Amino acid sequence: MSKEKAENRNPWFWIPSLYYAQGIPYVVVMTVSVIMYKRLDISNTDIALYTSWLYLPWVIKPLWSPVVDIFKKKRNWILVMQLIVGAGLAGVALTIPVSNFFQYSLAFLWLVAFSSATHDIAADGFYMLGLSQRDQAWFVGIRSTFYRLSMITGQGLLVILAGFLETSTGNIPLAWSITFFILAGLFMIFFVYHKFILPYPSKDVSARKDESSSVLDEFLKTFTAFFKRKNIGIILGFILLYRFAESQLVKLATPFLLDPQEAGGIGLTTSEIGLVYGTIGVICLTLGGIIGGIVIAKQGLKFWLWPMIIAINLPDLVYVFLAFTQTTNLWLVSLMVGIEQLGYGFGFTAYMLFLIYISDGEYKTSHYAIATGFMALGMMIPGMWSGWLQELIGYQNFFIWICIATIPGFIMAKLVKIDPEFGKKSE
Repeated sequence: MSKEKAENRNPWFWIPSLYYAQGIPYVVVMTVSVIMYKRLDISNTDIALYTSWLYLPWVIKPLWSPVVDIFKKKRNWILVMQLIVGAGLAGVALTIPVSNFFQYSLAFLWLVAFSSATHDIAADGFYMLGLSQRDQAWFVGIRSTFYRLSMITGQGLLVILAGFLETSTGNIPLAWSITFFILAGLFMIFFVYHKFILPYPSKDVSARKDESSSVLDEFLKTFTAFFKRKNIGIILGFILLYRFAESQLVKLATPFLLDPQEAGGIGLTTSEIGLVYGTIGVICLTLGGIIGGIVIAKQGLKFWLWPMIIAINLPDLVYVFLAFTQTTNLWLVSLMVGIEQLGYGFGFTAYMLFLIYISDGEYKTSHYAIATGFMALGMMIPGMWSGWLQELIGYQNFFIWICIATIPGFIMAKLVKIDPEFGKKSE
């Protein structure tokens, strides 16, 4: 294969697989771990608190994102991190059956989270370096789609498998160990595939241009340039508050669906969670993301911002309905979850494209990492107290609070400034 062909390989060969691989460790750490710990009898307070702490690597990844920019190629970073993620998942699988499994498995999930956050930095930088601005806007829907498909695999198919193994073996820890071993094997496959299929973009070089300057100087330049942006306070407020309600809802949605009716929940089984939340819900999420990418490409991000922030917040009302009715109709539950996830997927497209919008410049990789770090902070802090709050006031009042918590996002959407032409596909 010629060097030119390797540099310009069709994005369809690597964008889908790269973002499929990027999504799995994130959904395992943030969502699948919640289901697993719930099935292993950990309290909602501990689940929400400790799994929210797992956001920390994504929060602080801007602190080491300049290292990814300055040293080596993003391609190399991607491959190494996929190997480490696979090893971390295997570590979780090995520690689930032992005593003190909660502490040990959390330690390995921390390794997965750190490696996944670093993989995100490299993959997102690779995406921006390997594609034109036009293609970046066009493929944002495609990458989101395959990211969501990884969620179907992680919190859908594999959770259904875990539920099947729970039933067939009668051993819940063993069932989840097998599930995590399968995930570890999947990442070995990703590593081999990407080693041969990822292109070699000519722009994938060190961002360090002045060899006489120190690494610290380059490090500080990236941060200084980001925080010197006009209206940076409003930008950060928008990033932190756009998903303020969702950050709390996501931690308690699956525990609510799993908890028995006497505890205020719906009483679904593990396999039913995999079907309702991890499959039907994620399909709706994916569909919303595809539609979002298409409409933004036609009329731009600014035009669609308000419809999208309404779409991501208004459907939270379905959980109020579910909490008050506690319906046992699986199809009605699926419909309610599907509506909420469709709106989330549609509205989340605007959020991700906004992060790309504010990251343009000399240090695209680092600035995007800084933006996503604040995104993770906005998910981590509200998520930490959400379990405690739910156990204090109950599911019904908690979901009413979620609806009230959508208000700050609307306020920031009113204040933020966006170029009307950004995101439109050129004719």
